[in-house]
Amino acid sequence: HFYKRLLDQLAMDVVSVVQSYIMKLLEESGPGMKVMLLDSHTTPMVSLAFAQSALMRQEVYLFERLSTTPAWEDLRHLKCICVLKPDTATIANLCSELAKPRYGAYHIYFTNILAKALVKQLAEADMQEVVKEVKEVYLDYLPVGSHLFGLSLPIPLQPMGSRWVEDSLNKSSQAITSLLLSLKLSPAIRYQEGSGPASILANSVKSTMAREGGLFSPGQVDSTPVLLILDRREDPVTPLLTQWTYQAMVHEMIGINNNRVNLTGAPGVSKDLQDVVLSSSQDEFYAANLYSNFGEIGQTIKILMEEFQNKAKSHQKIDSISDMKNFVENYPQFKKMSGTVSKHVTLVSELSRLVSLRNLLEISELEQEIVSGGDHKDMLKQVTEMIQREKTSLEDATRLCMLFALRFEQSNSSSVRSVVTLLRKKGGEKEARMVQNLQRYAGQNARKGDLFADQNNTTKNITGKLFKGLKGVENVYSQHSPLLKQIVEDCVKNRLKPASFPLLGSHDGKVKTIVVFIVGGFTYEEAFTVHQLNTSLGVQIILGGTSTLNSRAFFDQIEHSFPSGSQE
Repeated sequence: HFYKRLLDQLAMDVVSVVQSYIMKLLEESGPGMKVMLLDSHTTPMVSLAFAQSALMRQEVYLFERLSTTPAWEDLRHLKCICVLKPDTATIANLCSELAKPRYGAYHIYFTNILAKALVKQLAEADMQEVVKEVKEVYLDYLPVGSHLFGLSLPIPLQPMGSRWVEDSLNKSSQAITSLLLSLKLSPAIRYQEGSGPASILANSVKSTMAREGGLFSPGQVDSTPVLLILDRREDPVTPLLTQWTYQAMVHEMIGINNNRVNLTGAPGVSKDLQDVVLSSSQDEFYAANLYSNFGEIGQTIKILMEEFQNKAKSHQKIDSISDMKNFVENYPQFKKMSGTVSKHVTLVSELSRLVSLRNLLEISELEQEIVSGGDHKDMLKQVTEMIQREKTSLEDATRLCMLFALRFEQSNSSSVRSVVTLLRKKGGEKEARMVQNLQRYAGQNARKGDLFADQNNTTKNITGKLFKGLKGVENVYSQHSPLLKQIVEDCVKNRLKPASFPLLGSHDGKVKTIVVFIVGGFTYEEAFTVHQLNTSLGVQIILGGTSTLNSRAFFDQIEHSFPSGSQE
């Protein structure tokens, strides 16, 4: 049982799955010097799963981008490993590469299902018979974390937010189907009723599964996996909140892009630390502290520093040959540790600077009260005071204003208007418009569910719902829990109502595996929630979305949904 569980865990670890596929295909091509030929889709996928040095250990000495007009040089001594997305533009570029081949042999791997016509096109281009094999490896997604996958589609929907951009729909559908194939899942599909984009995506995945029936064989008999497609607009609150766990804080306050963090704007950061990599598969400290809260991370960094200083001290005395030998043997680890320490000390001190500069402890406490059932009169007074403070940045004032508007738009629309006016007075004309647009984009009328159930007393109030899982947690900064938590718990307990989450396909038995995909992107707070549910419910949930959101990216979506000319 233990080994089976271990295998199951690995089977559902997205980063490990990508790593094992890539390692396998490098092995298959046999020994010898290799070049890896990638396209704009597969480059970030490979770099999220591997450090370059790890691939070099597999004899990959060159990384090339497939281009329309490759500069020809004779590199016949190299094997070319192509990992490419099978779209028409890529195939066209590959055909011109094969017409004048630079490399001795080509091993071609497509990250998704390859249309028959495209195989024919390739065969015709391979006049010199340099192609050794063509295979499908299902990796048409970004392995963002062990239980996270995504895409880089910051604006997946057309203005007004109710229809897909065609290209984004195709890419999302392809990402989901390839993930299901790489994890060998054949799920029942459920989607958020009332969301056009969720319903269209669900049907698109369903039709691929029907068309490629042979590839999707049902797995375990005692349980059916579920693919759950949600719409970001049902929970516009989560992307607007200040975060207090390490990974989520870095993304919210600085920004993580394909595991890279850019610190160019931060004062006093040395040149070699202005662009750092944060990858849990390459950095043990980060992996262990992804979900540590800000207080804990400060303590852990201190311990790490002390350990490092002690090691450095012991290296200072090199008296004998054996001291030298020890130093040389430990030097790579020492150097790696020194890099880890300076990277995390820099990050944590920058976060700490931003927290005090923006007064985020106080702001965050107020945000949590707004969304966790704070009294209207009291909230109005505090939000008014906070927005008027000089120290409060326009961005933070906008987030407060948005949360206030989402919470009180129906019961107290006049006070929402007065708070928006304060934002204008602060110089936020564009921001004030954005608050109004958020109400059109994801306000009460755009949502099916009831995010703030305490207002009309139809169901038990939201604080009851929130504190259910938080007995004994006295933390004012984490009272909020994302709507996703409730939905996933209901799904595991077979409590999702068919009227709210229609079902495509049949579903029986227990739910042990869920793939969640959020149209409009997921947040790292939701990633943390899924991590907790995986542990507490003993199930396997993988979370994906069109992008990885923070509040700025969410602002962009709202702005794009209502370009300034489209005011009523």
